[in-house]
Amino acid sequence: MALTDPIADLLTRIRNAQMARRDVVVVPGSKLKRELLERLREEGYVGEVSWEDDGKQGQLIVRLKYDGQGEAVVDGLRRISKPGRRVFVGVDEIPKAQSGYGTVILSTSKGVLTDKKARELRVGGEVLCSIW
Repeated sequence: MALTDPIADLLTRIRNAQMARRDVVVVPGSKLKRELLERLREEGYVGEVSWEDDGKQGQLIVRLKYDGQGEAVVDGLRRISKPGRRVFVGVDEIPKAQSGYGTVILSTSKGVLTDKKARELRVGGEVLCSIW
């Protein structure tokens, strides 16, 4: 069975694994998911991200992060652009997550970028998700 929205599946797996206090979550691999997870790692929301070849499409192994009290670093995840309703924005319309305290991930002509980097490079694109 094929997934209709693999990005929403990735975000849901991360959310569920953090609620269950898991250290690692394994997701089916793709280039887009790998790039999205790399942006989340750079922003400090997840730990190490590694690729494992399983003979099919590969798997991404994501190490989750928790603070000193054992609480998840990620408070919330939200899928913005969905298969039934794509959301594209110009550089001047890029939204801010949680009044600037979160991060918005975009798919642009320059690759998968955070909202800050997209503004810096002056590019718009498809708004994939927000995380805070």
